[in-house]
Amino acid sequence: MSAKKKKVNKDSPQRSILKALSWRLVASGSTFIISFTIFTQATETAFGEILGAVAIITGVDIIAKLILYYLHERLWTNIQWGKTWRQRAWRSLYRKMHEQQKINISKK
Repeated sequence: MSAKKKKVNKDSPQRSILKALSWRLVASGSTFIISFTIFTQATETAFGEILGAVAIITGVDIIAKLILYYLHERLWTNIQWGKTWRQRAWRSLYRKMHEQQKINISKK
């Protein structure tokens, strides 16, 4: 008897990296806009200084959170909980609901 390998659906490391990068673009862009808005509204600092401070905040944000997101994504890739759900149970429930509706309609 040969042992069968169970195929596990996991994201590849490359997919995790691309997901992390695409999310970082969105999230860091919002960080930049929010920081810039707060600095310009809350301080009397010159535009160039505000831009420099916001650029530093955004740069640190990109690097730190990119690494954290990647590690978080890889951790969740190895957790089996929730990877497979019983579609049959949902299909069965769906069919029962529609059968009941048909019965109710036919009684009217």
